[in-house]
Amino acid sequence: TTQWPGATFNHTAFPITTGAHVKGVWNTCADCHQNSANYKVFTCTTCHIQTTTNNKHSGVRNYVYNSTNCYSCHPAGKAG
Repeated sequence: TTQWPGATFNHTAFPITTGAHVKGVWNTCADCHQNSANYKVFTCTTCHIQTTTNNKHSGVRNYVYNSTNCYSCHPAGKAG
């Protein structure tokens, strides 16, 4: 929206208004979408470091530490 003054964006695919994703924790789209040519590509692992995330998922069946799997289990951005 930097090219269209006054534009807003409703982030419906992944609600960035829950838990640690509340507005103000992240600053730009590039915090999660590091490929500006393709906003379907995203990362969770920049903020959710592996050691902490692995510890929180101890015993979770089929757990894999990568952004695609994060989104697969947490499409609403919430734990559990």
